[in-house]
Amino acid sequence: MARVRGFWCGVVLATLLSAPVLAQDVTADTVIATVNGTDIRLGHMIVLRDSLPAQYQELPDDVLFKGILEQLIQQEALEKSYPKLSQRDSLTLENERRTFLSGLALQAVVARAVTDASLQAAYDARFADAAPQTEYNAAHILVDTEEQAADLKSRIDSGADFAELAIANSKDGAAQNGGDLGWFGIGMMVKPFEDAVLAMQPGEVAGPIKTDFGFHLVLLKETRIANAPTLDDLRDELAAEIEQAAVSAHIKSLTDAATITRPGEGIDPGAIRDATLLSE
Repeated sequence: MARVRGFWCGVVLATLLSAPVLAQDVTADTVIATVNGTDIRLGHMIVLRDSLPAQYQELPDDVLFKGILEQLIQQEALEKSYPKLSQRDSLTLENERRTFLSGLALQAVVARAVTDASLQAAYDARFADAAPQTEYNAAHILVDTEEQAADLKSRIDSGADFAELAIANSKDGAAQNGGDLGWFGIGMMVKPFEDAVLAMQPGEVAGPIKTDFGFHLVLLKETRIANAPTLDDLRDELAAEIEQAAVSAHIKSLTDAATITRPGEGIDPGAIRDATLLSE
């Protein structure tokens, strides 16, 4: 009898897969296969396809269709074959459901918060009253001792070429480029170095300057007024700030309005390490 049932299940499944479905009748609820009475619908396949890595999504539709359907059939059969869930399994599913749904809730919050208007407002707030910022173009020579730095400074003061001395003596990666550090703004260099640069005039060499890296000689090449970054330059940064603020505010409003009790706060915190508390 079992063999007969198995035979007819196979016939029904084969018939279902081979029966034509008109394009206008296809919906997310269209049943593509049935495994032990549980339907696998087209929507399941669409969602699974959307979650695949990009290289798999580029496969031909017929290959993807067959592969995804087979995976879902196998997973459904495996799910039904699994014995009763343990307490750990049940709790894991609850945590995963909670994580998934809370993620969806936050996606909606972010979508409402991060808009072209909010990005423009955040940009305007940051730069409306911002003073022009100066950028500095400098080079340096970095050595281990103050005596070595002082000797090099004396040679530069006597006419030696700064870049050549940097190539020959500096111990950092900029040495290959004659010590050139390129353009930088306030806050991008360690404070003793920055303080020295702010007190210099273009063409001046200062040092020795002690930092955690060693002793520096600094050549200030030139300065310029920096152009304010555009909204597009800061779009990702501003979006992240708006997102964080919106998420924090939303979570606070929900938790403030929620009825929350904490009867278990007095237990030993070490209990979270005791996996033996979980029943099999």
